[in-house]
Amino acid sequence: MPRFAAGAVERPDIAVPAQQTHPLAYQLIRVLDDEGAAVGAWDPKLSPETLRRGLRAMMLTRAYDDRMFRQQRQGKISFYMKCTGEEAIGVGQAFALAPDDMLFATYRQQGLLIARDWPILDMMCECYSNSHDRLKGRQLPVLYSARAASFFSLAGNLGIQYPQAVGWAMASAIKGDHRIAASWIGEGSTAEPDFHHALTFASVYRAPVILNVVNNQWAISSHQEIAGGEAATFAARAIGFGLASLRVDGNDFLAVYGATQWAAERARANHGATLIEMFTYRAAPHSTSDDPTRYRPENEGRNWPYGDPIERLSRHLIRLGEWSPERHKQLEAELVDYVREVGREAESYGTMQTGPHFSVRTMFEDVFKEMPWHLRRQRQELGV
Repeated sequence: MPRFAAGAVERPDIAVPAQQTHPLAYQLIRVLDDEGAAVGAWDPKLSPETLRRGLRAMMLTRAYDDRMFRQQRQGKISFYMKCTGEEAIGVGQAFALAPDDMLFATYRQQGLLIARDWPILDMMCECYSNSHDRLKGRQLPVLYSARAASFFSLAGNLGIQYPQAVGWAMASAIKGDHRIAASWIGEGSTAEPDFHHALTFASVYRAPVILNVVNNQWAISSHQEIAGGEAATFAARAIGFGLASLRVDGNDFLAVYGATQWAAERARANHGATLIEMFTYRAAPHSTSDDPTRYRPENEGRNWPYGDPIERLSRHLIRLGEWSPERHKQLEAELVDYVREVGREAESYGTMQTGPHFSVRTMFEDVFKEMPWHLRRQRQELGV
């Protein structure tokens, strides 16, 4: 792809007609330059304290990912998906949104929950399906659900969260609520009908929603060009629906925050939805079931587009005189120790190997407010 300079893209007013944003679908919003300076109109001018909190949340996300990946390799959980290289998206967008805005995520946005201070103990127990799993073992690992964090239940069916987010946002607007919705899919899922249905409804009903396409270059084993990424940018798909469009350096915490803040203000002011393409790179395998060496060039993962998001934000803070390499290493070690300590507690409640596991009886619960007769009969037939 062409090299886009940091600070080169103009920031339009949030109230402009959608078509005035369409040229931005073919550019790339960047704030951090190669020296770690924040430049251009999209700089959200965050305080050093906010930047440090963002850095910590990204580092905690990576430390959490690394441990849970190893737990899967040890047979303690069945499955795991890392977001290595994409931490700035989940964390940066969570920071830019209001705490009660509704999130309809896909399976690589654990940073959203961590940025909202959701306990990683709860997330671990869900992965283990142990006795402290609030979801009672009903979900695959990493398919989190946290109503108290305004985080809608993940599903393995790709793309369905887009129309769900649009529908929720339409209901919020009808009720006169201040909250907006945001949703995420990978670039491969833009080939699903749900993507196009969601954009149609978002356009027609001016839904207060942010629709994010996380373009990490690879679906499970096919390059983004298979989903049409070589013919046009994914942000450009907003054009035919009359939606605002932005294309953002997803490895730039400040650019992610600034673009999300703009789209959120636009949605809250009833100027319509925005489609954002987050250009990033999936540095890790698609999942623990995947071997990317079979379909990706050997050295590709060492050359992330525009660099590691954690290193870039750390460099920016150092440039500001608000951080140092020594403090970075110290925090990194502290977070690894913290994740290890919480992990030991989570394992004390059981793992996939050791149990205890929820009774089969629980699969009949929590579906209806009052259990209907046919489920009671089925439960009795099972003897549970």
